[in-house]
Amino acid sequence: MSDRSTDAALAAPPHTVHRALPAATRQRARIATMALFFIAGMMYASWGVHVPTVRDKFHLSAALLSYALFAVAGGSIAAMTTIGGWIARAGTRRACLAGGLTMSVCGALILVVPDYWMLLAVLAVFGVGMATLDVAMNAEASAVEEAIGRPIMSSLHGMFSLGGMAGAAIGGALLARGMAPALHLFLASALAALVLFVSCPAVLPHVPHAPHGEHARTGNRWRTPALWALGGIALVALIAEGAMYDWATVYMRDVVVSTPALASAAYAAFSGGMAAARFAGDAVRARFGAPQLVFASASLACAGMIGALLLPYSFTALTGFTLMGLGLANMMPVLFAAAARVKGIHAAEGLAHVAGIAYFGLLFGPVVIGGITQVTNLTVGLAVVALCAALVAFAGPKVLRRLGI
Repeated sequence: MSDRSTDAALAAPPHTVHRALPAATRQRARIATMALFFIAGMMYASWGVHVPTVRDKFHLSAALLSYALFAVAGGSIAAMTTIGGWIARAGTRRACLAGGLTMSVCGALILVVPDYWMLLAVLAVFGVGMATLDVAMNAEASAVEEAIGRPIMSSLHGMFSLGGMAGAAIGGALLARGMAPALHLFLASALAALVLFVSCPAVLPHVPHAPHGEHARTGNRWRTPALWALGGIALVALIAEGAMYDWATVYMRDVVVSTPALASAAYAAFSGGMAAARFAGDAVRARFGAPQLVFASASLACAGMIGALLLPYSFTALTGFTLMGLGLANMMPVLFAAAARVKGIHAAEGLAHVAGIAYFGLLFGPVVIGGITQVTNLTVGLAVVALCAALVAFAGPKVLRRLGI
């Protein structure tokens, strides 16, 4: 191949190259990406159900627990500042493996470290691994979606929710039968590492930037208004979603006064609602459009959270958390799919920018809710979640229509 032909091949859009791959290769890539989303959800859930365990082990107040949750989000934010460019150069295959293994190792250490400050360090690196895997697998999802020629982003995010549901449900069952929490996290981490090693070889081959021309035509993501607008909506939505991951089990334990197993069921109900809605999200978005989907979904989430807070009983709280899952399910898939397609920006860099802004929701959301809880109570703190859902319902459709999405 001549130098000119090589440059042309490198400059070709990734989906053009990927569509030329055999159908079996593209299908294997889709299955591998589904597995990556599943184990990411499983690991986040496995950590989530142990938030009360961490609190009890280290005798943490609501404020100190918020700082521990802050460490996970802070590590993620730190990674987001540079990870997009690195993934664009190194490829999603290497990035998924590196991020996933970092996440797995740190997950196994969370309940093993002897003191609070070491816990904060492990959680921060756990956040770095999660962020790396998050951006890489979403960039891969965008490539697979383009390669097979039809929408699948929501269903892939559904695998994350399914992993969260499975991780929470199985974790709750094992804990109810007396398994040591540290052993549970070790087994979950070992399973995640095994899935990573099996799945990553099937990830689509990397299509790098052209050495010169491609970078010259690539825009500055920090000066792209579309990414900032999408990131702002994602930030508000992720405050609500992150609060459910971090505080749902605590709410069930402290306000509803449920057993540890039933507290884990709250996380499973939320993740189950998200999984169900995400597997239907691609078809709904194709029929009604993204703005209408975001409005209806955010409104449903707001109603579910209000119901859970006004009626703090096991059945009503679980129903409210399920509605929250149904309502928040397609926020990130819609926004990430849009970020991956902003013209002039590499998919990984667009995703890193929007996800980086959104992760500030994980960074500040738990701290805000924890601070409000410290001064008042958790019910008032979680009212922030309902407010966030209402804001997304109001502003989200306007942003998407303005961007022509």
